[in-house]
Amino acid sequence: MCPDPDVFTGVLVVTKGAYTSLDELIRLKFQGQGFSFLPRQPIHSLLAGRHASRLRGRGLNFEEIRVYQPGDDIRSIDWKVTARTRKPHCRVYTEERDRPALIVVDQRINMFFGSQRAMKSVTAAETAALAAWRVIGVGDRPGAVIFNDSEIVEIRPHRSQQRVLQILNSVLQQNLALRADSTVRSCPEQLNKALERVVRLATHDYLIVLISDLDGADEQTTRRLLTRLAQHNDVLVSLIYDPLETALPAHGRLVISNGELQLEFDSGDAMLRKRFAEVFSTRLERARQLLQRRQIPVL
Repeated sequence: MCPDPDVFTGVLVVTKGAYTSLDELIRLKFQGQGFSFLPRQPIHSLLAGRHASRLRGRGLNFEEIRVYQPGDDIRSIDWKVTARTRKPHCRVYTEERDRPALIVVDQRINMFFGSQRAMKSVTAAETAALAAWRVIGVGDRPGAVIFNDSEIVEIRPHRSQQRVLQILNSVLQQNLALRADSTVRSCPEQLNKALERVVRLATHDYLIVLISDLDGADEQTTRRLLTRLAQHNDVLVSLIYDPLETALPAHGRLVISNGELQLEFDSGDAMLRKRFAEVFSTRLERARQLLQRRQIPVL
């Protein structure tokens, strides 16, 4: 997901700048509607795309086996019991009342970057707010794992407005702590550490929304952690990136820094710009393919 334009699948992203605010995150409550995490999405919905989704939606709890009655769905007939008793029996299910969700939010220093309307960290924070409001809006239980380069915060799922506010405050706290001159070193390994926490928390039938630029993603991320999560839960990834990461402007000599080192280069060099675009495009497509191979939707 690219912070520009300021649109999240038809939902306006409100903040422009380096940081978000609690007021802005709360305001997104009124825009966290009109999309669903369930299958069979309309084309304008959150999960619309070229690839089929295997998201399960709410689960069903088995209640009992009873004698078939006129009007029962014939697909619910239990043929083994029917053969044994020589009377048609059907299985009765009730829909789960709610479902736990974990919103995994990346607020590392690599997310503190933005060339146009907002930092990637702001886009991630507001995407998390939209997801949290939507989860509580459909009666499910929002929780979160929020991480930066030095800290991982766990918030267990609970169905209440207060839990949403707790999530938003925790996201905001890490968002406001980001600084270009921060002495905290970038920690690519923190992505996998956060996902290890999610593996321990998400036992079964969770909805897991990972919001990150996937910096530090490796074979362990996709083949072990995300694959394990997707075996018994529904996982989707909101991939955050900035327009400048996709293509360098031809503005002549530029200086870039990671907070420790500086590099000066000539962005007017057409071959350099082409190579830069190819590197990012390859990285993005590789991430998409790895996730989609495991039937994990990518936004």
